[in-house]
Amino acid sequence: MTTQAEPPLPEEKTSGWRGSREVWLQAAQAALIASGVDAVKIQPLANGLQLSRTSFYWFFKDRKALLDALLEEWDAKNTGAFVEASTAYAETISEAILNLIAVFLDETVFEPQLDFAIRGWAHKSEVAAARIHAADEVRIDAIRAMFARFGFAADEAEVRARTVYLTQIGYISMQVSESLATRMQRTPGYVKTFCGTAPTASELARFHARLRFDPAAP
Repeated sequence: MTTQAEPPLPEEKTSGWRGSREVWLQAAQAALIASGVDAVKIQPLANGLQLSRTSFYWFFKDRKALLDALLEEWDAKNTGAFVEASTAYAETISEAILNLIAVFLDETVFEPQLDFAIRGWAHKSEVAAARIHAADEVRIDAIRAMFARFGFAADEAEVRARTVYLTQIGYISMQVSESLATRMQRTPGYVKTFCGTAPTASELARFHARLRFDPAAP
């Protein structure tokens, strides 16, 4: 016997006092970042949101569905930011590298604390570990293709892509505490190390403007 799918819920059933799917996801993400995956549990999230536990089930089948959604949201945003930056317009390889570095410095497009939390989760979960591994490969592939676009040979593009990516992920994994001014001061050196060419003054000016950084400010 074929079971008919239930009709979609009316709009008022997915918002209001029950919260929303996005509200539950944001609360779960905050708990993950603050305390790890073990803190992502339905009742504590409901208490924090001042919603009933049963309202959770309007949006997710169970805790596993919520965790799966967290991985999907993280991958779509953080890995998506890498792919977009790697394919963004750039006249030179040094400008292309600056596009990538900007991703790590703009938390509106890439959330480093979320990446760190997901990597911590991966130590406890084969599912999360597999997603991390797949995401890392997608990101490195995108950077490798970027180098190839600027004429680098395949083997050199591979090594340089890994150098760029692993350096930046190292900042996250080591929880490096560094002021924006210090990071900006080091950026030209990083760019030259990554691609062999230092950024021009105009490229740096555009990079600074994108991140709303004034190098002349005290």
